[in-house]
Amino acid sequence: MAGLSVEVVAFDELDTRTAYAAWRLRQDVFVVEQACPYPDLDGRDDEPGTRHVLQREDGRLVGYARVLDDVDEWRIGRVVLAPTARGRGLSAPLMLAAIDACPGRDVVLDAQSPLQGWYGSLGFVVDGEEFLEDGIPHLPMRRAAVDGAV
Repeated sequence: MAGLSVEVVAFDELDTRTAYAAWRLRQDVFVVEQACPYPDLDGRDDEPGTRHVLQREDGRLVGYARVLDDVDEWRIGRVVLAPTARGRGLSAPLMLAAIDACPGRDVVLDAQSPLQGWYGSLGFVVDGEEFLEDGIPHLPMRRAAVDGAV
């Protein structure tokens, strides 16, 4: 995929424009498109162990995921693609980079229920009961720690 790049950075490595683009993308999709008014800026973006997975196409931010260091496990969340990036296979490189940023411990996430099979293709298994978050069914999922590559 020409012009596609994915990088993983700490909060202090985010320049102002990239941070703005990431927060705007999260807001546009989760708060506006999915109609889930929630406090997206939850105080975890700037934690020392948090990593931001940035996916750009021709220099424009089109995908984002956040990796949280929850001590005993890693937590991937805020996985989002811009509407123009959907349906073109761009989510896999984004998630593979996020998983790769999670060494030595299990990785957990809360998947929107219709995406269970897709996350399953990346090694995640359902790890609890379905629940509603902002009116959207979610499933807790876990990927066992793997030594080495994804």
